[in-house]
Amino acid sequence: MTKSLNVPLVNFDTQDLDSVMELEAARFDVNTVNWPSVFPYAPLCSGRIARTEGSLVVDFRVSGLDLRAENKEDNGSQWEDSCVEFFVENPDGSVYYNFEINALGKVLACCGPDRSHRTKRPQEEMESIARFASVKRVDEPKEGLQNWRVCIIIPFELIGIDPENVPSVIRANFYKCGDKTAHPHFVSWAPIGTPNPDFHRPEFFGELKLV
Repeated sequence: MTKSLNVPLVNFDTQDLDSVMELEAARFDVNTVNWPSVFPYAPLCSGRIARTEGSLVVDFRVSGLDLRAENKEDNGSQWEDSCVEFFVENPDGSVYYNFEINALGKVLACCGPDRSHRTKRPQEEMESIARFASVKRVDEPKEGLQNWRVCIIIPFELIGIDPENVPSVIRANFYKCGDKTAHPHFVSWAPIGTPNPDFHRPEFFGELKLV
């Protein structure tokens, strides 16, 4: 069965971001361990998602062992760090977009039809992605239990959506990973049916219903 989630319309004009996301946004849990024999570890990872008239708001909360944030700029190797990810298809399904965000709020954003054909988003588009991170600085990897949060606001235009003609359903998945952390892990919201870790599989995306 395809996983689905209703994404509510919210307004930040009268309340602050934290209150709106806590009280009105839809919650998701990133807790599917797809490859338990090789990568059994799963940090606690949940989040909230909502939409405005012109954007998607994705707010991740993480509690897990160790913290790595070696990528200090956008469009680096964010997946190697303590990282959360949001992958989403455009409405016609011809391409999908990956947004990979480390604990510092630095984002890798690419577009393409599959894993082998990805194009990084240009600087002006990266600057249009608002992001909020609870961690401000990581000079070297930290050990022990770490708690952190990142929230990004993605303009609809960056994922192929016309704000004047928002579709009722889009396909997406949420991930938690950390390829080069002390405890490597690959966890998802919607299950992935591959023999090895692979997040670039839109055929396993769930549905986000834009209500």
